Amino acid sequence: MSLECLLLTQDTGVLKAISLTFAELGIGLIMRQDAGSAIELIKRRHLDGFVIDCDDVAGGMQTIRDIRGNPPSTHPVVIAIVNGTTSTSQALGWGANFVMAKPVEESRLGSMLGLALPTMQGEHRRYFRYPVNLPIELQLLDGRCVRATMVNISQGGMAIQVNEALPKVSVRVRFGLPGVTTQKFEARTVLVWTNKASAGLQFIHIEAHGRENFERWLNSLEAQLQFRVFATQPNHS
Repeated sequence: MSLECLLLTQDTGVLKAISLTFAELGIGLIMRQDAGSAIELIKRRHLDGFVIDCDDVAGGMQTIRDIRGNPPSTHPVVIAIVNGTTSTSQALGWGANFVMAKPVEESRLGSMLGLALPTMQGEHRRYFRYPVNLPIELQLLDGRCVRATMVNISQGGMAIQVNEALPKVSVRVRFGLPGVTTQKFEARTVLVWTNKASAGLQFIHIEAHGRENFERWLNSLEAQLQFRVFATQPNHS
């Protein structure tokens, strides 16, 4: 799955420059023209990066602060576009990683994205959920063990199906890493959401002995996903 970013602007020149450069890098772009709808989107979904027109959209600078204060998107790349009102130091102080002045030059934007891309990819990797179907064991604080099924996994957590309510405290997770018959993955997690027979767990500590093989497994899931995407493209079917 490709990277996905939000662009907040009403400036057609900015839209054209950003759209062309992001398309060349294969980065998906979601467009918003007002701060209110941008903030609403930020609160309900994770994005890998943001381009915010600070001076020519009302509430643009406040949007950057909302990005940094919102749990689903606390570490993405934020590019602030300024137009004479906001200084570079002010934009950086509010949470921007990069600052560009209007008019936006595509060559400079491309160089900036070259620096930002590894961080964006890391953010994407941390939150993107790979679908799986894997039995796991949960150990609760009272010592009880509960069986569950993992339905997706990311670098930062997992979604599971479980037949009983889980406490909103630390839960220990164990499961065998596919392809590594003797290796058990163990981590402490915390419940972040629940919905009927499903729940979301966030990793708060991964045991060192399983971390390397866990990363290898995620790499294999990414490779499988990329292969499926490649295979379904019209010129490869």
